[in-house]
Amino acid sequence: MAVHNESDTFDLGGDLAVHRLGFGAMRLAGPDIIGPPDDETDASAVARRAVELGVDFVDTADSYGPGVSERILGETYGEDDDVVVASKAGLLRHRDGDWRPHGDPEYLHNQVLCSLDRLRTDTIDLYQYHRPDPDTPFEESVRAFAAMKDAGQVAHVGLSNVSVEQLETAREIVDIATVQNRYNVGNRDDEDVLQACQEYDVGFIPWGPLYTVGNDDVAPVLSEVAEAHDATRRQVALAWLLHRSDVTLPIPGTSSVEHLESNVAASQLELTGDDMAKLDAIDG
Repeated sequence: MAVHNESDTFDLGGDLAVHRLGFGAMRLAGPDIIGPPDDETDASAVARRAVELGVDFVDTADSYGPGVSERILGETYGEDDDVVVASKAGLLRHRDGDWRPHGDPEYLHNQVLCSLDRLRTDTIDLYQYHRPDPDTPFEESVRAFAAMKDAGQVAHVGLSNVSVEQLETAREIVDIATVQNRYNVGNRDDEDVLQACQEYDVGFIPWGPLYTVGNDDVAPVLSEVAEAHDATRRQVALAWLLHRSDVTLPIPGTSSVEHLESNVAASQLELTGDDMAKLDAIDG
């Protein structure tokens, strides 16, 4: 069977349709997500192949590199490419690998200008607040994103690494199209956030969708289901996310065309009710 993105679609913000299985472009940057990759031509080829496979939702951030992933995507995709690129702002990177929240509105307004330039666009399809900053009032940071939307710099606003309370606070300030929190078959700490997104018809982007596939309490169940479908554990973990809720938008990331194609093939995997019951019962 030819590999193609067979996932159904979700309307971001109610008006921007994307296939629910996307691509995370974090690993287009160098080791530890610092600096450029060893071969930028190869990195660009992965991003190009994603679109060829029917992926039309690509997630990145200004902190990936920093700036490297955005730049590569901007150089790879043109106006003729039918792809929605989402980015994020609100984290500082350092050579020692730290990810430090920085939600000062002036900084965020500066970063969107940098993102626009690197992505070579006049309007970013989806711009997400990467992580709340304990040193900056959450509402002030969100208002900065609302101002970006009002100015036409971004089409839709998203959040990342937030609680249900923070989501509800942000929705009082600006329409929220997506929430991106850590969530996978073995880690459902943010189940309440997913449920809130379902209630509000907000897209839920589970980052780290494959982080627990090798865990002792997860791998045996994934292996059992994978064997029944002639699939891999990773494919089952992605298929579970697609089956879990109509608002989930998994964005598995890779720097390998082979892994990318395997991930996209997960969209063609039909899990049974029995499969889902086994996977749902995993206690991560």
